[in-house]
Amino acid sequence: MKMPILSLVFLLQCAFNLALHFHPLDPLTPQEINKTSFIVKKSHLGTLNDLTFHYLDLEEPNKTHVLQWLSSKKPPQPPRRRSLVVVRAGGQTHELIIDLTSGKIASSRIYTGHGFPSFTFIELFKASKLPLTYPSFKKSIHDRSLNISEVSCIPFSVGWYGETITRREVKASCFYRDGSVNVFTRPIEGITITIDVDLMKVVKYSDRFIKPVPDKEGNDFRTKHKPFPFSCNVSDTGFKILGKKIKWANWKFHVGFTARAGITISTASVLDTRTKRFRRVMYRGHLSETFVPYMDPTYDWYFRTFMDIGEFGFGRSAVNLQPLIDCPQNAAFLDGYVAGPDGTAQRMSNVMCVFEKYGYGASFRHTEINVPGQVITSGEADISLVVRMVATLGNYDYVVDWEFKKNGAIRVGVDLTGVLEVKATSYTSNEQISENTYGTLVAKNTIAINHDHYLTYYLDLDIDGNGNSLVKAKLKTVRVNKTSSPRKSYWTVVKETAKNEADGRVRLGSEPVELLIINPQKKTKIGNTVGYRLIPEHLPVTSLLTDDDYPEIRASYTKYPVWVTAYNRSERWAGGFYSDRSRGDDGLAVWSSRNREIENKDIVMWYNVGFHHIPYQEDFPVMPTLHGGFTLRPSNFFDNDPLIP
Repeated sequence: MKMPILSLVFLLQCAFNLALHFHPLDPLTPQEINKTSFIVKKSHLGTLNDLTFHYLDLEEPNKTHVLQWLSSKKPPQPPRRRSLVVVRAGGQTHELIIDLTSGKIASSRIYTGHGFPSFTFIELFKASKLPLTYPSFKKSIHDRSLNISEVSCIPFSVGWYGETITRREVKASCFYRDGSVNVFTRPIEGITITIDVDLMKVVKYSDRFIKPVPDKEGNDFRTKHKPFPFSCNVSDTGFKILGKKIKWANWKFHVGFTARAGITISTASVLDTRTKRFRRVMYRGHLSETFVPYMDPTYDWYFRTFMDIGEFGFGRSAVNLQPLIDCPQNAAFLDGYVAGPDGTAQRMSNVMCVFEKYGYGASFRHTEINVPGQVITSGEADISLVVRMVATLGNYDYVVDWEFKKNGAIRVGVDLTGVLEVKATSYTSNEQISENTYGTLVAKNTIAINHDHYLTYYLDLDIDGNGNSLVKAKLKTVRVNKTSSPRKSYWTVVKETAKNEADGRVRLGSEPVELLIINPQKKTKIGNTVGYRLIPEHLPVTSLLTDDDYPEIRASYTKYPVWVTAYNRSERWAGGFYSDRSRGDDGLAVWSSRNREIENKDIVMWYNVGFHHIPYQEDFPVMPTLHGGFTLRPSNFFDNDPLIP
């Protein structure tokens, strides 16, 4: 009888610990994912042979209920856990909401709007293999004197170009390995294969021309250097991970992981050492969408305008993080769970890491020499806490960091690396080029195409509460007219408060301005309005595509680097919920056009980290990391420097 009793005690202990560290925004557990899929399969949809799961996540809870639960000393009943599911069956897209408490379907409907859900891994895998058995393709490979056993095909999303009726399609591009591991550097140019994903068949085939396959010599991206052992947990504060909650120094926040967004940061609060209480900064933060349009309008390339988060999933593309390459060896590694195509929970090991980072600089310092007989120097090392993930989407790798600092700032960064997407050409020297190649000759027979990257961040800031406003602090030059001063001019600050969402669309760079999210109801002791300001790390990049270009219609939110909208829990994906083959009739630009009030309201800031990428030879065969990002920094939020107790 001892073993059953011990087992019962263990199970009760586990249940107690789970309840103790529960958070209403916790991602779905493996048990909840499996329960959801079981309920769906037991419904009428389960009788269809082609049932596939494309989205399965926690339905966004009511924000008011979550905040009430978190602020209560004796938490009431937690908000009901419900899952939002999108499945394909019978050639249709079905949306379901599952009540996990009652175990019943709360709602079910067929989606009839534009766009489709993200592709599953199985669909992409099958599409990649389909050309290898297609007779016309086999002939094309034979005509090029290539060995089909050395060919890899990769399916790409196709976007939308004004079609009235669209199907779930991909276009497969193929590459010749022949012993090379850098697959993307050896394209088989001239062949385009259009595949209907629902039917899983080739519906259009084109072989228009032959170009030499770029040479495999010199394209290996693997380093010969061994990783250098290093550690980064260096402070005396350490960090604690309790369930999905993390505490470090003067910060506490919740971290989650979803198939679509990857890392999500929620309910981030910072300690005010003067009042000994935590103050709210951000309710939710995550990547919302990526947009990567290539600047080659030719038949084989025009469609390469990827919206990776909505079409493929950032979390689903997350990689297993490697100690000494991606993270310090003593980092804490965290797993994530997503639903597979059959709806069952899949564990993704070590897709996030948490570590303390030593910035090798001062968080602050000063040397004072004006005290008689003394030289006084004081400062503090710049130590921060980083939460990191890496997503590999085709040829590109994105390293995403959320970095928390003791001065109350949140630094958000993204590093781009990986390999270039290239096209084969007959040119072997730049002097031979006599036409527009839409890119750079980076190696013999190899042109890397110009392209953009836009990473759109969703930032539901709650600065000391829900009632927030956007303030534009504009720097204006003033002439000195008084004869009492030898100066002729100075600059002053003119503050403008955005009234509606039209005011919340901001272009940066045309005039000096600082953007702040303030709480107009809260003041410091000396009367300044509390807030946080946005500090971009480089000049903002906006889209150069024309407004009538179809990729721009789908991603019109890239025309402004900053948007501020009214909070709506259903508005989280900048490119719309159904990004694949979307038509621009859903998403951030559409929501903003409603022109809702945003003064002293619950608001959301969206920021685009953008890159215009002109390839250079140093980017080949593998691209050195390119960094972008921004900082959210307290601005009259504290009564003084929070680093000084």
